[in-house]
Amino acid sequence: MGLFSNIFKARDKPQNRTTGSNYSFFFGGTTSGKPVNEHTAMQMTAVYSCVRILAEAVAGLPLHLYKYTDSGGKEKALSHPLYFLLHDEPNPEMSSFVFRETLMTHLLLWGNAYAQIIRNGKGEVIALYPLMPNRMSVDRDSSGALYYTYTKYSDEAPTMKGMTVTLRPSDVFHIPGLGFDGLVGYSPIAMAKNAIGMAIACEEYGAKFFANGAAPGGVLEHPGTIKDPQKVRDSWNAAYQGSSNSHRVAVLEEGMKYQPIGISPEQAQFLETRKFQINEIARIFRVPPHMVGDLEKSSFSNIEQQSLEFVKYTLDPWVIRWEQTISRALLRPDEKKLYFAKFNVDGLLRGDYVSRMNGYATARQNGWMSANDIRELENLDRIPPELGGDLYLINGNMTKLEDAGIFANKEGLEGKPE
Repeated sequence: MGLFSNIFKARDKPQNRTTGSNYSFFFGGTTSGKPVNEHTAMQMTAVYSCVRILAEAVAGLPLHLYKYTDSGGKEKALSHPLYFLLHDEPNPEMSSFVFRETLMTHLLLWGNAYAQIIRNGKGEVIALYPLMPNRMSVDRDSSGALYYTYTKYSDEAPTMKGMTVTLRPSDVFHIPGLGFDGLVGYSPIAMAKNAIGMAIACEEYGAKFFANGAAPGGVLEHPGTIKDPQKVRDSWNAAYQGSSNSHRVAVLEEGMKYQPIGISPEQAQFLETRKFQINEIARIFRVPPHMVGDLEKSSFSNIEQQSLEFVKYTLDPWVIRWEQTISRALLRPDEKKLYFAKFNVDGLLRGDYVSRMNGYATARQNGWMSANDIRELENLDRIPPELGGDLYLINGNMTKLEDAGIFANKEGLEGKPE
């Protein structure tokens, strides 16, 4: 036990930087020269779109707390206090949708999502309040136990006293993203800051290009000597600079010539570069390109399959993080064997109407779904039990092999005359 304690004490402080390296991912410059952080990244339409897609997808899924039944099934734990917090209102100031959307945004930008857990005297969770990830630090005390330090602003909800608050792990709902130690996640924005910085630089270049007119720059050549070149340049810019003045006919006097310089956006493959950076950002968040407006490689035959892959390979890992963190942080040890939280993604996996009906028909005819099971999935009212809504039926002409053909009643036929 003493050896284990010493090893535990020696563990590094949880942090979101590469181990053994002095290179920090936060507030660093990029190769494009554009500063990238969680706030500037959201000004990129591709980043904003990816974050919004994932945050709204997780926030919009039905979230229920279930209880295992004695028969081996499950039922909604409607009487448990945590059910209302997860499904309806985690705190008096926001709905469950807004709470999950906020934490998912933090998770996608900072790589970590935090919320303060408010408990009553019985230890039951009565409220959850989001906390800003950039004001939270995770550390270990002298015994190796984790603790959280949060810097509070005066305009926040009065759930904590003081400007710097130390919180125990039992008081923090913490969802870490991808990280090297499993305790603190990397910031996806910081890890991919060069790709995002290049996208910002391309967007700024395009904006300045059109702000300066149809040509990025040029030289006015005069055969003689100009007494006031600044005045000539200002008059030229006043007449021809800006997108509203593009393609105007220039009038040159005294033998002056306009010589454009620089390369055109077509030669620099400007549009292709911007398009590639959008796909690059979509790749960071594992969002299908068609969901951020790139339909080049999408068609009516494959777009539904891409949407299903989005649920399985993009959304499911985030959903599992949420479900397991809810069980770990919000359920008491004696409740973890009886209750579990579950997101319902069945609605996102539903195919078109004809495919759903064919699937329901197969399930109904083979006895693993009743009429009411099907109607619940289609958001229809249940059929009363007395009318057969809960019956499980099978096809009547199916029988066991031992009862079919020449094998049926074989013992009874032995010894009888032909």
